[in-house]
Amino acid sequence: MMRIAVDAMGGDDAPRTVVHGAVAAAREDGLALTLVGARAMLEDELARFPEVDSLSIAILDAPDVVGMDEPAVAVRRRPRASVRVAAEAVAAGEAAALFTAGHSGAAVMAAYAAFGLLDGIERPAIAATIPTRDGAAILVDAGASVSCRPQHLLVFARLGAAYASAMLGIDRPRVGLLSNGEEAAKGTPLVRGAHARIAETRLHFIGNLDASELFTGAADVIVCDGFTGNVVLKTSEGLVEAIDALMADEMARSVTAQVGAVLTRGALRRFRARLDYSEYGGAPLLGLRHVCVIGHGRSSPKAIATGVRLTARFARERLVTRLEDGLRETGALRVSTSHGHAE
Repeated sequence: MMRIAVDAMGGDDAPRTVVHGAVAAAREDGLALTLVGARAMLEDELARFPEVDSLSIAILDAPDVVGMDEPAVAVRRRPRASVRVAAEAVAAGEAAALFTAGHSGAAVMAAYAAFGLLDGIERPAIAATIPTRDGAAILVDAGASVSCRPQHLLVFARLGAAYASAMLGIDRPRVGLLSNGEEAAKGTPLVRGAHARIAETRLHFIGNLDASELFTGAADVIVCDGFTGNVVLKTSEGLVEAIDALMADEMARSVTAQVGAVLTRGALRRFRARLDYSEYGGAPLLGLRHVCVIGHGRSSPKAIATGVRLTARFARERLVTRLEDGLRETGALRVSTSHGHAE
């Protein structure tokens, strides 16, 4: 049975929330899981579930953890950190894929070191799913690579397009480059340089995407550097929480508003679901030789369960192989890591 390695110490409320979500995924989907973390703590959490003996859940002891407030490089100094041990278990063939809701920077470094990169890829990229008026779009990179060159954004565009095509079933996904205007001359030197490179490929490149069009559905794949992508995600999350709080405040102001809230309850519930990160579970780290999915640090048990299921799906449906096929179809260049330019 395909086994998924779960970094049980990753997340703001780990290991309790992670274990609860993992048990739900194992129970409801019949998944085989290896929980990686401090054995005694994990055994205590699993003891809360009388059905655990009937589930295929193993423990891999990893007594250390990289805290959310620590620099990502801390993972290099901690060989027994849970995310590092989990990544090494996947690389050794003891599990098919990795899920973590812990420190995203540490996850990127651990997975990169253990898995290695696909041919033609110099930097991995996080592909986050964001809601749009037409359904969903892929934002890449959402935080793996902060300091980038134009060539890196070209690679992110190829990875994002391959992912959207292979796993979301989008034929010739529209690729947009996030900028402060639609004109090709707009943007930073990084954006302008990336625009010129992406325009020369066989990708369905629609040019620059103004930030105001981010959620309109104008593009299937939205390309940016990791710093910009991470800021976009966190700003969007904050906006959603603010809108939710403002709506609650307004509905409490009068009886009329409360009656209106009752009448529109179904629509409001669907609205929140479309913006709820727990519905997606996590974002894959693209460009590596094995599957790694990174969840939100504040993930609830529901979000953890969804993320573990997503990880299992990517492993089962051969995400890495399909990405390689997609990269070949779009003429991906082989990138020299020693010289930093396309060969």
